[in-house]
Amino acid sequence: MRTQLAYGAQSIDVELPDNTVSPDTGISVPLPVTNDLATEVLRAMREPLDSPPLRELVKPGAKVTIAFDDPTVGQYGPVWSTAIPLIVAELEGAGVRREDVSLLCANALHRKYPHDELAKLLGDDIVREFGDRLTCHDAEDPDGIVALGTTRSGYYVDLHRACVDDDLLVYLNCSTVRGFSGGWKSICVGLSTFRSIAAHHNPDDMSMSLDRNPMHEMLTEMGELVVDKLGPHKIFKLETIQANPLAVSEIIGGTVDATRARAVEIMRAHQSNRRDLVKEKVDIVVYGVPAWSPYGAYASMNPILTLISTGLGYMGGVIEAFGKPGCTVVLATPLSDEWDTVHHASYREVWDRVLPATKDPYEARRMFEDDFAKRESYIDAYRNRYSFHGVHGIMAIFPLKRLKHAGRIFVAGAQDESLVRHVGFEPFASVEDAVAEARAIHGPGASVAAVRYPPATSRR
Repeated sequence: MRTQLAYGAQSIDVELPDNTVSPDTGISVPLPVTNDLATEVLRAMREPLDSPPLRELVKPGAKVTIAFDDPTVGQYGPVWSTAIPLIVAELEGAGVRREDVSLLCANALHRKYPHDELAKLLGDDIVREFGDRLTCHDAEDPDGIVALGTTRSGYYVDLHRACVDDDLLVYLNCSTVRGFSGGWKSICVGLSTFRSIAAHHNPDDMSMSLDRNPMHEMLTEMGELVVDKLGPHKIFKLETIQANPLAVSEIIGGTVDATRARAVEIMRAHQSNRRDLVKEKVDIVVYGVPAWSPYGAYASMNPILTLISTGLGYMGGVIEAFGKPGCTVVLATPLSDEWDTVHHASYREVWDRVLPATKDPYEARRMFEDDFAKRESYIDAYRNRYSFHGVHGIMAIFPLKRLKHAGRIFVAGAQDESLVRHVGFEPFASVEDAVAEARAIHGPGASVAAVRYPPATSRR
């Protein structure tokens, strides 16, 4: 059979065995697309699930911060530019002065974004009006963080000061991806610190599962402490349900817990578990890696993002879902030796120093995480030069955990094969050559799944 696979910024035609299956990626959800995004936002604010309407949560003279997802999220529609002016207008209708409203990008340990980049999300007029009242979260600002304490399991809960000091925090979540995003992750990650985030950002607990999601179980426990300390209506959440990365189905308003529960209910009812998308697991899993990463927004790719973070991480959930234990994974990517040392300051050191020492993400954490998290030069780059936090380079190699399931990783079409070998993968000139070698290993009747990821939208 012939099919097309993503291949960097392009796609390639490949010929695969006749018994190849092509399971759905599960990216799109069979939900109706709203015809009027503004009406959805207004309905969510005025008819929330379990909260008074937004206007009733504030009084004249109130100080309000509107926090919003950063550009790494998988939403490429006008959610930010539509919703934020409407939120401001709704607050103004309740008597809140516009000058008492601030905007806050919830970038967590991701890089900060200058105003010209945020204008691409929010719109030029909003950015121009808010000026210095539009800021990015700083996880290393000692004056801007409030430690709320520890949960019953000992998790630290640190939050941006606006969550505590302002009369209300409105959080605009712009994308719900399976069980991964939304909920308390928006606040207790997006507006938190490394010591708080480290509890669940590890190779095992970061999960997209809609059931028994360990990351969100921890985050919910953190949220319980937030509600206990700040009250049930200190945070008003707007949660976006997507039909696909370009289109919104609906927006839900209310408390963090209620909007999360409703979002999970919708996704569970309409989105199959990936493991259910193939009748029988296969010997060989084939897919292309697009020139896309959430961490490449307004930046560029690098070999860690391409091969590990996107290749085995965001695209690699199909490995366990579709592949047998010990399966062979074939990735198609042109892969070049390019590094954005401004926005990904620590990544090159992870490549040059960490990966030669260990390909085990658990060992990498033990050996290197503390150094990369606390090194002053990386903290300065994060705070002042628009770089991802130093520790983010370590987190980006967590998807190497998939090597516990996959027997081997073949990479087809790389421009520089030494980059492939550096990670311990095997290079091949073409997908056909890689599949032929995999069939020689698994046998001529080896089963194959070709996953056709769509060309990814990226922010440049």
